[in-house]
Amino acid sequence: MAGKPKNKKSPAGADRRLFDVLSYVILFVLSFLCALPFLLVISGSFSQQTDILMHGYRLFPEKVSLDAYKMLFKIPEELLRAYGVTIFVTVTGTFFGLWFTSMAAYVIASKDFRYRYQVSFFFYFTSIFGGGLVPWYVFNTKYLHFHNNLIALILPILVNVTYLLILKSYMMNIPDSLYESARLDGAGDFTIYWRIVMPLTKSGLATVGLFIALAYWNDWYNAMLYMDEGSRNLYPLQYFLNNILTKAQAMNAAAARSGIPASDVPSEPMKLAMTVVATGPIVLLYPFLQKFFVKGVTIGAVKG
Repeated sequence: MAGKPKNKKSPAGADRRLFDVLSYVILFVLSFLCALPFLLVISGSFSQQTDILMHGYRLFPEKVSLDAYKMLFKIPEELLRAYGVTIFVTVTGTFFGLWFTSMAAYVIASKDFRYRYQVSFFFYFTSIFGGGLVPWYVFNTKYLHFHNNLIALILPILVNVTYLLILKSYMMNIPDSLYESARLDGAGDFTIYWRIVMPLTKSGLATVGLFIALAYWNDWYNAMLYMDEGSRNLYPLQYFLNNILTKAQAMNAAAARSGIPASDVPSEPMKLAMTVVATGPIVLLYPFLQKFFVKGVTIGAVKG
Protein backbone atom coordinates (compact mmCIF):
# COMPACT_ATOMS: atom_id res chain seq x y z
CA MET A 1 0.00 0.00 0.00
CA ALA A 2 1.19 3.45 -0.75
CA GLY A 3 2.11 5.49 2.27
CA LYS A 4 -0.26 8.13 3.48
CA PRO A 5 0.58 11.64 2.32
CA LYS A 6 2.20 13.81 4.94
CA ASN A 7 -0.03 16.39 6.57
CA LYS A 8 0.79 19.84 5.41
CA LYS A 9 0.80 22.68 7.85
CA SER A 10 -2.66 24.15 8.00
CA PRO A 11 -3.07 27.79 6.96
CA ALA A 12 -4.95 28.36 10.22
CA GLY A 13 -1.85 27.45 12.25
CA ALA A 14 0.36 29.83 10.28
CA ASP A 15 -2.21 32.60 10.62
CA ARG A 16 -2.35 31.97 14.35
CA ARG A 17 1.43 32.27 14.71
CA LEU A 18 1.48 35.43 12.60
CA PHE A 19 -1.31 36.88 14.75
CA ASP A 20 0.62 36.04 17.95
CA VAL A 21 3.80 37.67 16.65
CA LEU A 22 1.98 40.83 15.59
CA SER A 23 0.13 40.95 18.91
CA TYR A 24 3.35 40.71 20.92
CA VAL A 25 5.03 43.37 18.80
CA ILE A 26 2.09 45.77 19.08
CA LEU A 27 1.77 45.18 22.84
CA PHE A 28 5.50 45.75 23.31
CA VAL A 29 5.35 49.03 21.37
CA LEU A 30 2.26 50.19 23.31
CA SER A 31 3.85 49.20 26.64
CA PHE A 32 7.00 51.13 25.77
CA LEU A 33 4.96 54.20 24.80
CA CYS A 34 3.06 53.99 28.10
CA ALA A 35 6.28 53.63 30.10
CA LEU A 36 8.13 56.34 28.15
CA PRO A 37 6.73 59.33 30.11
CA PHE A 38 7.68 57.75 33.43
CA LEU A 39 11.16 56.90 32.11
CA LEU A 40 11.53 60.55 31.07
CA VAL A 41 10.48 61.63 34.55
CA ILE A 42 13.08 59.38 36.19
CA SER A 43 15.78 60.47 33.74
CA GLY A 44 14.95 64.16 34.22
CA SER A 45 15.05 63.83 37.99
CA PHE A 46 18.69 62.72 37.72
CA SER A 47 19.63 65.42 35.20
CA GLN A 48 21.24 68.79 35.72
CA GLN A 49 19.24 71.98 35.54
CA THR A 50 21.43 73.44 32.76
CA ASP A 51 21.08 70.31 30.61
CA ILE A 52 17.29 70.44 30.80
CA LEU A 53 17.19 74.16 30.03
CA MET A 54 19.55 73.81 27.05
CA HIS A 55 18.55 70.45 25.55
CA GLY A 56 15.17 69.60 27.07
CA TYR A 57 14.16 66.27 28.57
CA ARG A 58 15.97 63.18 27.37
CA LEU A 59 15.55 59.46 27.89
CA PHE A 60 19.05 59.24 29.37
CA PRO A 61 20.62 62.11 31.33
CA GLU A 62 23.72 63.67 29.79
CA LYS A 63 25.30 63.88 33.21
CA VAL A 64 23.87 62.21 36.29
CA SER A 65 23.13 64.64 39.11
CA LEU A 66 21.57 64.09 42.53
CA ASP A 67 21.04 67.78 43.26
CA ALA A 68 17.25 67.54 43.06
CA TYR A 69 17.06 64.65 45.52
CA LYS A 70 19.60 66.31 47.83
CA MET A 71 17.38 69.39 48.02
CA LEU A 72 14.27 67.27 48.61
CA PHE A 73 15.94 65.31 51.39
CA LYS A 74 17.62 68.27 53.06
CA ILE A 75 15.14 67.95 55.91
CA PRO A 76 14.42 64.19 55.93
CA GLU A 77 12.40 64.25 59.15
CA GLU A 78 9.81 66.61 57.60
CA LEU A 79 9.56 64.48 54.46
CA LEU A 80 9.13 61.31 56.51
CA ARG A 81 6.50 63.05 58.65
CA ALA A 82 4.62 64.06 55.49
CA TYR A 83 4.83 60.46 54.28
CA GLY A 84 3.46 59.28 57.62
CA VAL A 85 0.52 61.71 57.47
CA THR A 86 -0.31 60.66 53.91
CA ILE A 87 -0.10 56.95 54.73
CA PHE A 88 -2.31 57.39 57.80
CA VAL A 89 -4.86 59.47 55.90
CA THR A 90 -4.86 57.05 52.95
CA VAL A 91 -5.28 53.91 55.06
CA THR A 92 -7.90 55.42 57.38
CA GLY A 93 -9.85 57.13 54.60
CA THR A 94 -9.81 54.04 52.38
CA PHE A 95 -11.00 51.77 55.21
CA PHE A 96 -13.88 53.98 56.34
CA GLY A 97 -14.68 55.06 52.78
CA LEU A 98 -15.08 51.45 51.66
CA TRP A 99 -17.05 50.59 54.77
CA PHE A 100 -19.58 53.43 54.53
CA THR A 101 -19.82 53.25 50.74
CA SER A 102 -20.44 49.51 50.72
CA MET A 103 -23.06 49.74 53.49
CA ALA A 104 -24.90 52.52 51.67
CA ALA A 105 -24.67 50.56 48.41
CA TYR A 106 -26.13 47.48 50.13
CA VAL A 107 -29.10 49.49 51.42
CA ILE A 108 -30.01 51.11 48.10
CA ALA A 109 -29.44 47.83 46.23
CA SER A 110 -31.78 45.92 48.54
CA LYS A 111 -35.19 45.24 46.99
CA ASP A 112 -36.73 45.21 50.46
CA PHE A 113 -35.95 48.91 50.88
CA ARG A 114 -39.04 50.73 49.65
CA TYR A 115 -37.42 54.10 48.94
CA ARG A 116 -34.22 52.85 47.29
CA TYR A 117 -34.87 54.74 44.04
CA GLN A 118 -35.55 58.02 45.83
CA VAL A 119 -32.40 57.70 47.95
CA SER A 120 -30.35 56.76 44.88
CA PHE A 121 -31.61 59.88 43.12
CA PHE A 122 -30.66 61.97 46.15
CA PHE A 123 -27.09 60.69 45.99
CA TYR A 124 -26.96 61.21 42.23
CA PHE A 125 -28.37 64.74 42.53
CA THR A 126 -25.67 65.77 45.00
CA SER A 127 -22.99 64.63 42.54
CA ILE A 128 -24.32 67.08 39.92
CA PHE A 129 -25.18 70.14 42.00
CA GLY A 130 -23.27 71.53 44.98
CA GLY A 131 -23.49 74.53 47.24
CA GLY A 132 -20.24 76.08 46.01
CA LEU A 133 -16.77 76.48 47.45
CA VAL A 134 -17.47 79.34 49.86
CA PRO A 135 -20.44 77.69 51.66
CA TRP A 136 -18.49 74.42 51.72
CA TYR A 137 -15.47 76.08 53.32
CA VAL A 138 -17.54 78.08 55.85
CA PHE A 139 -19.56 75.01 56.84
CA ASN A 140 -16.46 72.85 57.34
CA THR A 141 -14.47 75.44 59.30
CA LYS A 142 -17.12 77.33 61.29
CA TYR A 143 -19.54 74.54 62.14
CA LEU A 144 -17.51 71.32 61.82
CA HIS A 145 -14.21 72.91 63.00
CA PHE A 146 -12.07 71.15 60.41
CA HIS A 147 -9.42 73.87 60.45
CA ASN A 148 -5.91 72.52 61.21
CA ASN A 149 -7.25 69.04 61.85
CA LEU A 150 -6.53 65.64 60.29
CA ILE A 151 -10.27 65.10 59.90
CA ALA A 152 -10.17 67.83 57.24
CA LEU A 153 -8.00 65.53 55.12
CA ILE A 154 -10.29 62.50 55.53
CA LEU A 155 -13.95 63.43 55.87
CA PRO A 156 -14.53 65.80 52.89
CA ILE A 157 -13.76 63.07 50.31
CA LEU A 158 -14.79 60.07 52.37
CA VAL A 159 -17.76 59.04 50.18
CA ASN A 160 -17.80 59.35 46.40
CA VAL A 161 -21.18 58.94 44.70
CA THR A 162 -19.64 57.36 41.60
CA TYR A 163 -18.07 54.57 43.65
CA LEU A 164 -21.32 54.16 45.57
CA LEU A 165 -23.25 53.55 42.33
CA ILE A 166 -20.55 51.15 41.08
CA LEU A 167 -20.82 49.02 44.23
CA LYS A 168 -24.60 49.19 44.01
CA SER A 169 -24.41 47.67 40.52
CA TYR A 170 -22.18 44.88 41.82
CA MET A 171 -24.58 44.04 44.63
CA MET A 172 -27.64 44.09 42.40
CA ASN A 173 -26.07 41.28 40.33
CA ILE A 174 -26.05 38.93 43.34
CA PRO A 175 -28.89 36.37 42.94
CA ASP A 176 -31.95 37.01 45.09
CA SER A 177 -31.97 33.35 46.12
CA LEU A 178 -28.87 33.91 48.27
CA TYR A 179 -30.62 36.68 50.19
CA GLU A 180 -33.77 34.60 50.59
CA SER A 181 -31.97 31.49 51.82
CA ALA A 182 -29.96 33.58 54.30
CA ARG A 183 -33.15 35.15 55.68
CA LEU A 184 -34.78 31.71 55.97
CA ASP A 185 -31.81 30.67 58.10
CA GLY A 186 -32.46 33.64 60.39
CA ALA A 187 -29.72 35.98 59.15
CA GLY A 188 -30.25 39.71 59.61
CA ASP A 189 -29.25 42.48 57.25
CA PHE A 190 -25.82 43.04 58.77
CA THR A 191 -25.05 39.30 58.69
CA ILE A 192 -26.10 39.14 55.02
CA TYR A 193 -24.03 42.22 54.26
CA TRP A 194 -20.92 40.91 56.04
CA ARG A 195 -21.09 37.17 55.33
CA ILE A 196 -22.58 37.11 51.81
CA VAL A 197 -22.38 40.46 50.04
CA MET A 198 -18.85 41.47 51.03
CA PRO A 199 -17.14 38.22 49.92
CA LEU A 200 -19.06 38.18 46.61
CA THR A 201 -18.10 41.78 45.80
CA LYS A 202 -14.41 41.38 46.70
CA SER A 203 -13.17 42.37 43.23
CA GLY A 204 -15.43 45.42 43.17
CA LEU A 205 -14.27 46.45 46.64
CA ALA A 206 -10.63 46.11 45.55
CA THR A 207 -11.25 48.26 42.48
CA VAL A 208 -13.13 50.96 44.36
CA GLY A 209 -10.62 50.79 47.20
CA LEU A 210 -7.78 51.45 44.77
CA PHE A 211 -9.58 54.50 43.42
CA ILE A 212 -10.28 55.82 46.92
CA ALA A 213 -6.67 55.25 47.98
CA LEU A 214 -5.38 57.12 44.91
CA ALA A 215 -7.71 60.02 45.68
CA TYR A 216 -6.39 60.29 49.23
CA TRP A 217 -2.76 59.79 48.21
CA ASN A 218 -2.87 62.53 45.56
CA ASP A 219 -5.01 64.99 47.52
CA TRP A 220 -3.42 68.33 48.31
CA TYR A 221 -6.41 70.63 47.78
CA ASN A 222 -8.00 70.04 51.19
CA ALA A 223 -4.65 70.61 52.89
CA MET A 224 -4.35 73.93 51.05
CA LEU A 225 -7.84 74.93 52.24
CA TYR A 226 -7.73 73.84 55.86
CA MET A 227 -4.05 73.81 56.89
CA ASP A 228 -1.94 76.88 57.63
CA GLU A 229 1.72 77.44 58.50
CA GLY A 230 1.06 76.70 62.15
CA SER A 231 0.18 73.07 61.36
CA ARG A 232 3.11 72.12 59.16
CA ASN A 233 3.39 68.80 61.01
CA LEU A 234 0.00 67.83 59.51
CA TYR A 235 0.95 68.53 55.90
CA PRO A 236 0.39 65.51 53.63
CA LEU A 237 3.07 64.51 51.15
CA GLN A 238 1.62 66.19 48.07
CA TYR A 239 1.10 69.55 49.76
CA PHE A 240 4.52 69.36 51.43
CA LEU A 241 6.21 68.75 48.06
CA ASN A 242 4.16 71.52 46.47
CA ASN A 243 5.43 73.94 49.13
CA ILE A 244 9.02 72.93 48.41
CA LEU A 245 8.50 73.52 44.69
CA THR A 246 6.88 76.90 45.33
CA LYS A 247 9.81 77.96 47.48
CA ALA A 248 12.28 76.75 44.82
CA GLN A 249 10.52 78.83 42.19
CA ALA A 250 10.61 81.84 44.51
CA MET A 251 14.35 81.25 44.97
CA ASN A 252 14.79 81.16 41.20
CA ALA A 253 12.94 84.45 40.83
CA ALA A 254 14.99 86.06 43.61
CA ALA A 255 18.21 84.74 42.09
CA ALA A 256 17.33 86.17 38.69
CA ARG A 257 16.65 89.59 40.21
CA SER A 258 19.91 89.59 42.16
CA GLY A 259 22.11 88.40 39.29
CA ILE A 260 22.80 84.93 40.72
CA PRO A 261 22.68 82.15 38.08
CA ALA A 262 19.28 80.51 38.21
CA SER A 263 20.83 77.16 37.30
CA ASP A 264 22.12 76.90 40.87
CA VAL A 265 18.57 76.02 41.97
CA PRO A 266 17.50 72.73 40.30
CA SER A 267 13.81 73.57 40.03
CA GLU A 268 13.16 71.56 36.85
CA PRO A 269 14.79 68.32 38.03
CA MET A 270 13.17 68.82 41.42
CA LYS A 271 9.69 68.80 39.87
CA LEU A 272 10.43 65.39 38.40
CA ALA A 273 12.09 64.12 41.60
CA MET A 274 8.94 65.13 43.48
CA THR A 275 6.89 63.08 41.02
CA VAL A 276 9.10 60.03 41.60
CA VAL A 277 8.91 60.41 45.38
CA ALA A 278 5.13 60.87 45.33
CA THR A 279 4.21 58.13 42.84
CA GLY A 280 6.80 55.51 43.75
CA PRO A 281 4.79 53.71 46.50
CA ILE A 282 1.64 53.60 44.37
CA VAL A 283 3.56 52.19 41.39
CA LEU A 284 5.01 49.48 43.62
CA LEU A 285 1.61 48.69 45.18
CA TYR A 286 -0.36 48.45 41.93
CA PRO A 287 1.01 45.04 40.73
CA PHE A 288 -0.32 43.37 43.89
CA LEU A 289 -3.83 44.75 43.22
CA GLN A 290 -3.81 44.35 39.44
CA LYS A 291 -5.66 41.02 39.37
CA PHE A 292 -8.49 42.46 41.48
CA PHE A 293 -8.53 45.64 39.40
CA VAL A 294 -8.80 43.78 36.07
CA LYS A 295 -11.46 41.45 37.43
CA GLY A 296 -13.41 44.35 38.89
CA VAL A 297 -13.37 46.26 35.60
CA THR A 298 -14.37 43.29 33.43
CA ILE A 299 -16.86 41.59 35.74
CA GLY A 300 -20.32 41.48 34.28
CA ALA A 301 -19.04 41.68 30.70
CA VAL A 302 -19.76 37.93 30.28
CA LYS A 303 -23.00 36.59 31.65
CA GLY A 304 -23.09 32.89 32.58
